[in-house]
Amino acid sequence: MKISEIQSRTSVPEVQGEIVSIGEARQFANERGSGRVCDAALKDKTGEIKLSLWNEQIDQVKEGSTVKIENGWCSEWQGQKQLSTGKFGKLTVVK
Repeated sequence: MKISEIQSRTSVPEVQGEIVSIGEARQFANERGSGRVCDAALKDKTGEIKLSLWNEQIDQVKEGSTVKIENGWCSEWQGQKQLSTGKFGKLTVVK
Protein backbone atom coordinates (compact mmCIF):
# COMPACT_ATOMS: atom_id res chain seq x y z
CA MET A 1 0.00 0.00 0.00
CA LYS A 2 1.14 3.52 -0.71
CA ILE A 3 0.91 6.32 1.88
CA SER A 4 -1.35 8.31 -0.46
CA GLU A 5 -3.87 5.43 -0.39
CA ILE A 6 -4.22 5.33 3.42
CA GLN A 7 -7.65 6.38 4.67
CA SER A 8 -8.65 7.46 8.20
CA ARG A 9 -10.27 4.88 10.48
CA THR A 10 -9.13 1.91 8.39
CA SER A 11 -6.65 -0.91 8.73
CA VAL A 12 -3.36 -0.69 6.85
CA PRO A 13 -2.26 -4.20 5.76
CA GLU A 14 1.29 -3.14 4.87
CA VAL A 15 3.13 0.09 4.12
CA GLN A 16 6.81 0.90 3.85
CA GLY A 17 8.57 4.23 4.01
CA GLU A 18 11.40 6.33 5.38
CA ILE A 19 11.37 8.06 8.76
CA VAL A 20 12.04 11.70 7.88
CA SER A 21 11.62 13.22 11.35
CA ILE A 22 11.13 12.12 14.94
CA GLY A 23 9.68 14.27 17.70
CA GLU A 24 10.41 14.20 21.41
CA ALA A 25 9.24 11.13 23.31
CA ARG A 26 6.75 11.86 26.08
CA GLN A 27 5.35 9.84 28.97
CA PHE A 28 1.70 8.84 29.14
CA ALA A 29 -0.50 7.13 31.70
CA ASN A 30 -4.12 6.09 31.39
CA GLU A 31 -6.50 3.36 32.56
CA ARG A 32 -4.79 0.84 30.22
CA GLY A 33 -1.27 1.47 31.47
CA SER A 34 1.64 3.81 31.02
CA GLY A 35 4.65 4.19 28.76
CA ARG A 36 6.21 6.43 26.15
CA VAL A 37 4.92 7.75 22.83
CA CYS A 38 6.42 9.93 20.16
CA ASP A 39 5.37 11.30 16.77
CA ALA A 40 7.39 10.71 13.64
CA ALA A 41 6.86 11.42 9.95
CA LEU A 42 6.84 8.52 7.50
CA LYS A 43 7.35 9.26 3.79
CA ASP A 44 7.26 7.36 0.53
CA LYS A 45 7.16 8.50 -3.13
CA THR A 46 3.43 9.25 -2.87
CA GLY A 47 3.23 11.28 0.34
CA GLU A 48 3.88 11.66 4.05
CA ILE A 49 1.92 10.63 7.14
CA LYS A 50 2.25 11.10 10.89
CA LEU A 51 3.42 7.88 12.57
CA SER A 52 2.91 7.22 16.28
CA LEU A 53 5.76 5.26 17.85
CA TRP A 54 5.11 3.45 21.12
CA ASN A 55 7.56 2.38 23.84
CA GLU A 56 10.35 0.17 22.38
CA GLN A 57 9.52 1.30 18.81
CA ILE A 58 10.95 4.72 19.73
CA ASP A 59 14.38 3.17 20.32
CA GLN A 60 14.27 1.00 17.17
CA VAL A 61 14.14 3.82 14.62
CA LYS A 62 16.09 6.94 13.75
CA GLU A 63 15.81 9.55 11.03
CA GLY A 64 16.64 7.91 7.72
CA SER A 65 15.46 4.44 8.80
CA THR A 66 13.28 2.55 6.34
CA VAL A 67 10.46 0.79 8.17
CA LYS A 68 7.64 -1.56 7.29
CA ILE A 69 4.33 -1.41 9.16
CA GLU A 70 2.21 -4.56 9.00
CA ASN A 71 -1.39 -4.80 10.25
CA GLY A 72 -1.37 -1.11 11.16
CA TRP A 73 -4.26 1.25 11.85
CA CYS A 74 -4.91 4.78 10.66
CA SER A 75 -6.82 7.06 13.00
CA GLU A 76 -7.47 10.79 12.78
CA TRP A 77 -6.68 13.47 15.35
CA GLN A 78 -7.63 17.10 14.81
CA GLY A 79 -8.12 16.50 11.09
CA GLN A 80 -4.74 14.85 10.58
CA LYS A 81 -4.22 11.17 9.71
CA GLN A 82 -2.11 9.20 12.18
CA LEU A 83 -0.67 5.78 11.44
CA SER A 84 0.28 3.34 14.20
CA THR A 85 0.80 -0.37 14.67
CA GLY A 86 -2.36 -0.46 16.79
CA LYS A 87 -3.04 -3.50 18.99
CA PHE A 88 -2.06 -6.20 16.51
CA GLY A 89 0.43 -4.55 14.17
CA LYS A 90 4.16 -4.83 13.80
CA LEU A 91 6.96 -2.38 12.97
CA THR A 92 10.09 -3.76 11.30
CA VAL A 93 13.21 -1.76 10.50
CA VAL A 94 14.13 -2.73 6.93
CA LYS A 95 17.36 -0.67 6.80
